[in-house]
Amino acid sequence: MLQKTDSTSLTHKLYRAEQVRLHEQAAAADHAIDMYLLMRKAGETVFEQCLAYFPNVDNYLVLVGIGNNAGDAYIAALQAKLAGKNVVLCAVEPDRDVHGEAALAKTAWLDSGGVVSQFDAAILPKADVIIDGLLGTGINGTLRKEFADIIDAVNLANTPVISIDVPSGLDADTGESLGRCIQADVTVTFVGIKMGLSTGAGKQSCGELVFKDLGIAKAFNERARSDAKVLDIAHFKGLSPRPINSHKGSYGRLLCIGGNIGMSGAIRLSAEAALRMGTGLVKVFAHSDSKVQICSGRPELMVISDDLEAALEWATCIVVGPGLGQNEWSKSVFECVMNFVQCSPKPIVIDADALNLKAVNTSFVALPDCVMTPHAGEAARLLNVTVDEVESNRFNYARQCAQRYDAVCVLKGAGSIVDNQKHAWVCRHGNPGMATAGMGDVLTGILGALMAQGLDSHLACQYGVSLHAKAGDMIADKYGQRGLLASDLFETIRVLVNQ
Repeated sequence: MLQKTDSTSLTHKLYRAEQVRLHEQAAAADHAIDMYLLMRKAGETVFEQCLAYFPNVDNYLVLVGIGNNAGDAYIAALQAKLAGKNVVLCAVEPDRDVHGEAALAKTAWLDSGGVVSQFDAAILPKADVIIDGLLGTGINGTLRKEFADIIDAVNLANTPVISIDVPSGLDADTGESLGRCIQADVTVTFVGIKMGLSTGAGKQSCGELVFKDLGIAKAFNERARSDAKVLDIAHFKGLSPRPINSHKGSYGRLLCIGGNIGMSGAIRLSAEAALRMGTGLVKVFAHSDSKVQICSGRPELMVISDDLEAALEWATCIVVGPGLGQNEWSKSVFECVMNFVQCSPKPIVIDADALNLKAVNTSFVALPDCVMTPHAGEAARLLNVTVDEVESNRFNYARQCAQRYDAVCVLKGAGSIVDNQKHAWVCRHGNPGMATAGMGDVLTGILGALMAQGLDSHLACQYGVSLHAKAGDMIADKYGQRGLLASDLFETIRVLVNQ
C-alpha cells in the first residue's frame, strides 16, 4: 500500500486569484496587519529576493502599472534606493493616479526623492536587474499595446527579471499568456500560489517560483479552499515493504496492448516500465510482425499475438494504446478490449492511439475504473476543441475530459495535471528534456503497473506522474536535458520505487 505524507502546507496548495483577493484582507486583519503593511511586507520581500538571486548588482529598473502590483513595486524600489542601489522607476502612464494602498506606496517613493519616468527601451541596457510590477492577477483579455510593447522589449533585453506575484501578461488562473507575457527568471508570489503558475505557459514564464505567505498563512488557510494541489515525490513515503512469503502472483498481472507493425517500441517501453515498477507478470499483446522486436533483449516479457480474450481474462489491469495505430487491426483490437471491459470491468489505462480511436467511437459507455493519459492534441480530439484551447486553460479541459469520459484524466505537458472529476493535482517535477518520443509510453506503463498492484486509480496517477517526472529530472540533472531518452528512465524508476 502506498503511503502519503501530510500535504496541508500552503506550499502544496493552489488558488485562483479571486480566492486570494477575497480572503487576504480578513486573514491579514486576524494577524493585526493592515493592507498597507501587507503591501510593504510584499515589496520588502521582493527586494530581499533580488539580493538573494542577484547579490552583486547595483542598477535596478522597476516597471509599474497602476494596481496593487505597482504598489509592491514602489516599495521594492524604495528599499533598493535606501540600500544605495541606482534605481530607475518607469510607469506605463506616469501621470495617471493610483489608488488605495498603491497610492501610499507611490507617495513613499516620491517622498524619498524617487522619480516616476516614462518607459523608454533605451533604459534597458543600463539595468542589471528588472523588477516587473506592470500587471498583477486581475488582468484578463487582450493586453493593451503600451503594455505589450514594454513586455516585448523586456523579453528581448537579456536582463534578469523578477516578477511580482505573476509575470505580467499571464492569466493567474489558467496559465495562459494573454498575447505575450514577461519571461521571468524569478517570480515571487504571495499569500497563496496561483494556479496558473504551475502549468502550461505559466510554468515556463515564471522561472524560479518563490512563495511567501507574508505572515498570514494560518488565517488564510482557515478561510480559503484550495482548487488544486501540487504533486511532489516528497509527498509520498512509497510502497509498503513486500512480505517475505510473497510471489510473482502477489504483484499483479498487467496486459499491455499495442505494438502494431512498425510501432513495437512504444508498447515495449510501457511493458518494461511496468516491470521496473515491480509488476509481478507483464504480458504484451501485439501484432504478430512485432513480437520478435518486443521480446528481443527483455525475456521477462510474455509476448502474444492471438487469443486476446484469454489474455484479458488473465489480467488484473490493462494498458491499451501505445503503438496501437489506427488501421483495421487496431480498430478490431480496440473494439475487443472495450467490449470486454464493459462486460467484465477491470482497471484500464487508455493512451495514445486508443485515445484517438475512442475520440471517434461513441458506442462505448464509460468504464468504472479508467485512466486516460492524453497530451494536448489528444485531449483536443477527445473534446472536439483546438489544441490552443486546451493549452489556454489546462485545468478546465483536464476536468472536462475526466467528466465526459468518467475517468481519471492525466493531461500531460509542462505541469502535468491529474484530475479525478472532483479534485486536481499538478506535478511540480519534469523538464523540457522529457519532450521526446516514448516518454508518455513509459508513464503509461508506470500507471498500469501501480493499478495492477492494487492502487486506486487516482492515487496511482498522483504517485506515478510524480515518480515519472522526478526520474526525468534526476537524469537531466546528471547528464543534461538534451539527449534524454525514454528508456534512460528505467534504472532511476527502479531506484525511486524502492525508496
